[in-house]
Amino acid sequence: MAEKLLKLSDACERLGIHPNTLRKWDRQNKVRVVRTVGGRRRIPECC
Repeated sequence: MAEKLLKLSDACERLGIHPNTLRKWDRQNKVRVVRTVGGRRRIPECC
């Protein structure tokens, strides 16, 4: 089964954080991010 991937804005809304915070966490490898072919960030929805 394929995992559901959230857009950056949707993940930020669910977490209640600013998009820049999630981008920073991505650079610091604090959160797993999947990149699309076009280079966009997608965040896996966990359990």
